[in-house]
Amino acid sequence: MNFENRFDFMKNRRKFFAISIIITVLGLVTLLTLGLNLGVDFKAGTSIDISTGKTTDKAKADELFDKAGVKPAVLTIGGDNNDRVSVRFDEVLSEDNVQKVADAFKSEFGDQVSQEVNTVSPDIAKELAIKAIYGVAIASVAISIYVSIRFEWRFAVAAIIAILHDAFIVISMFSIFRLEVDLPFVAAVLTTIGYSINDKIVIFDRIRENQRFSKIRNSEDLSKMIHNSIWQTMARNINTVLTVLIAALCLFIFGSESIKLFALAKIIGLTSGAYSSICIASPLWFLLKDKSNSKKKQVAQQT
Repeated sequence: MNFENRFDFMKNRRKFFAISIIITVLGLVTLLTLGLNLGVDFKAGTSIDISTGKTTDKAKADELFDKAGVKPAVLTIGGDNNDRVSVRFDEVLSEDNVQKVADAFKSEFGDQVSQEVNTVSPDIAKELAIKAIYGVAIASVAISIYVSIRFEWRFAVAAIIAILHDAFIVISMFSIFRLEVDLPFVAAVLTTIGYSINDKIVIFDRIRENQRFSKIRNSEDLSKMIHNSIWQTMARNINTVLTVLIAALCLFIFGSESIKLFALAKIIGLTSGAYSSICIASPLWFLLKDKSNSKKKQVAQQT
């Protein structure tokens, strides 16, 4: 099949590298200056999710928290009828203060009020943060070993750079837009790595297969072979990503407030993974392979 007239991702690789570098630098600057908006899972404190059973607004909720004698750091109104109040406190609330909050809302909305309280101590928050970092690191190393065994080290290097790029894009977006980072966010990053490496394996497998039957004499031949491999797997990659992306979009649109950020992280990660598989991982492998071929030619000429 002739793919010569289709968009050449390889010839435009420098543009894609530039886009990724700009986003990465912007995210790095934001992380260094503002950090992440850590949720209660990674930051000691108390979060309360209150179901009022009746429509409310932020002004009324603020009034009731003032009545209870506490001031939340974050307050959001959600639910189908704006009947859910989600708050986060930077400090650990005592049982007495939690009861005062419940009493204040019951006095306003009646006994149908229910609340879910989640408290994390400083030690647990620190332990969760460390384990989250370990989780991402172990997953990355395991994937690198797997790709090295199944393919070759150049594929592994290209894949690991690309999946770390995907994970960092998700982290950068949450840092730039000050979205809350909690345990479901870590789960989203880890599943992003899994889906991302799946896309890359599909393309790498086709590159390896085409490489066996292609006569590669120079950089142009190598670039053309990768270009054809990308387009040969394009339909499969698009269908795979769209299937999961539709599910993530449904979770984001129709899911509860507690799962919306998880779904958003998935959407960003899936989009970044599809982009990096085509525009980052494959061109990176090309650079490594072309450099290796050039060295072999130099050695052959010298001998």
